[in-house]
Amino acid sequence: MSEAEPIALRPRVAGRSQQGSLGPLGPQGRETQSITAFNRHELSAILAVYGRKVAAGEWRDYALDLGPEKAVFSVFRRTSECPLYRIEKCPKLAKRQGAYSVVAPAGLILKRGPDLGRVLAVLEKVRAVD
Repeated sequence: MSEAEPIALRPRVAGRSQQGSLGPLGPQGRETQSITAFNRHELSAILAVYGRKVAAGEWRDYALDLGPEKAVFSVFRRTSECPLYRIEKCPKLAKRQGAYSVVAPAGLILKRGPDLGRVLAVLEKVRAVD
């Protein structure tokens, strides 16, 4: 691989062997699990809020966790600490409480709903306290 070639990252999929891909079906003919992720528009909205908070000096780092049940964007004041807030997308809750939520460090759900923009608005109101 030369330095000019981009690095291709592939998510780890359940049912994939070390030798290669098993195709759409995993072992014993069962379907492999899909990964829940943020789409381009959702990630753009999240990164807009993140950018404003970084510019204000309140946030410094983030982590992105993608799994079969939910996708989580965690924001940190310092890398070595627990996350200040978690922005979660859980498609299972889309028809009930809304797929998006903002969660505080203690597990308290600050806002939940079907519209990511309205859910992220709660982060504009809160300020980090040192």
